[in-house]
Amino acid sequence: MTDEKPWEEGEVGKRIGENLRQLRMNKGISVESLANQIGVSKLTLLKIEHGEANPTLSVIWKVANGLNIPITSLLSIESDVSIVRKKEGMQLISSNDVLVVEPLFQSHGMMELYRGYLQPKGEYTSEAHRAGVMEFVTVMSGELIVEVDGDTYNLDEHDSIRFRGDRTHKYVNPSSSLTILHFVISYK
Repeated sequence: MTDEKPWEEGEVGKRIGENLRQLRMNKGISVESLANQIGVSKLTLLKIEHGEANPTLSVIWKVANGLNIPITSLLSIESDVSIVRKKEGMQLISSNDVLVVEPLFQSHGMMELYRGYLQPKGEYTSEAHRAGVMEFVTVMSGELIVEVDGDTYNLDEHDSIRFRGDRTHKYVNPSSSLTILHFVISYK
């Protein structure tokens, strides 16, 4: 039996950069065109492609949506047997450092799995994902408030919620303890 090693510093950015460049070129999209489409500067995309920058979670979502691909296509996590151990896998961090998500495996079909950690009193607003995306979130420990379309939903440990992710939504940890989440993202 083999255990996968924790991700080395800088490896995430390089992996995303290599895959971004390959996927973009396979679709025949220039860096400038993609930058204009997703609202991220050309310089930022070039730095990501060259492995000189670790993109934030928001930028990764924008790129994936712009290329019409699941996020895990950018990460290329794949093996016949994979183990993703707590806090040893690849970590994607929000720009405000309050949300960390760990992709659990490469997407098979149109579904992605993530483990998430929302800091105490933390708030993370997610931009709308592409049309047809559904999110399923389960609170593994702690508390969570989810805001979708002006409605607020309070969740406790082991509660789950499903909603359309193709609209702006917000995650709030109202407590003074870390909230641990399990996300399933389903693409149409």
